[in-house]
Amino acid sequence: MNFQQLRIVRETVRQNYNLTEVANALFTSQPGVSKHIKDLEDELGVELFIRRGKRLLGLTEPGKELVVIVERMLLDARNIKKLADQFTQRDQGQLTVVTTHTQARYALPKIVTGFKQEYPKVHLALHQGSPQEIVQQLLSGDADIGIATESLDAEPELVTFPYYDWHHAVLVPVGHPLLDEPELTLAALAEHPLITYHSGFTGRSKIDKAFAEANLSPDIVISALDADVIKAYVELGLGVGIIAPGAFNPAKDTDLRLIDASHLFARNTTLIAVRRGHYLRGYAFRFIELCAPELTEPNVRAAVAPHRENGF
Repeated sequence: MNFQQLRIVRETVRQNYNLTEVANALFTSQPGVSKHIKDLEDELGVELFIRRGKRLLGLTEPGKELVVIVERMLLDARNIKKLADQFTQRDQGQLTVVTTHTQARYALPKIVTGFKQEYPKVHLALHQGSPQEIVQQLLSGDADIGIATESLDAEPELVTFPYYDWHHAVLVPVGHPLLDEPELTLAALAEHPLITYHSGFTGRSKIDKAFAEANLSPDIVISALDADVIKAYVELGLGVGIIAPGAFNPAKDTDLRLIDASHLFARNTTLIAVRRGHYLRGYAFRFIELCAPELTEPNVRAAVAPHRENGF
């Protein structure tokens, strides 16, 4: 058994058993992929994949158990390299943070600036993605830290920490009639076309739940992935926006006004996540601490340590 065989097994599952895609992803040939799989099965004495002719359709029961072990072995192999780098190049390396547009644009600039001042030689790769893409990049080991409001706490292999709490706010153009309301209500809000986040982004589920519980059917005319798009269409007068308040800048958004709606929508918590058992360099712990000072390295390290009962 070798690591190339293990990588092929993992990639075969990731590529939905398409060996052509596996070969392309690993920069090898399809016959080579097939041979590695057959050699591994012969060595273990069990079939790992369900077949129909030459096609792979899924995992056998032994294959399902093997994939769990393969993921762990490949994770540990990456951790060994990071461990060596930690002691030979303490202030150099790469930190990959994956997050949503809203966090990258509004929550993280000060954090990133402070981090780069402390670690100028560390290459900070800041990637944007959907909450589900963030989960997948953390699980695959392609990212060290993930930051989002949705999805992260639903994955048992991820350890999450609270970053900050927030409530949605309502955004309107200057002079809009909602500004004259003594206290904003969901009923008053539902009388206007609404512009807010796409489903699965930035607390959208809390917005939908609030209207549903009030037996109201809001007219959401535009849904977007980020607040900048929402603000642009609100400014054009196409609807009333519901956004994360941190996305509003009164110095720049001079033609817009923000209305508090914390009494209308449930609290959201933006989370920081890392994969359980993923080795974090010292500067990764520092990045997390810059986000939330209470998340010190000892606290995070203890939480991220793999559970013995899971076979680690």
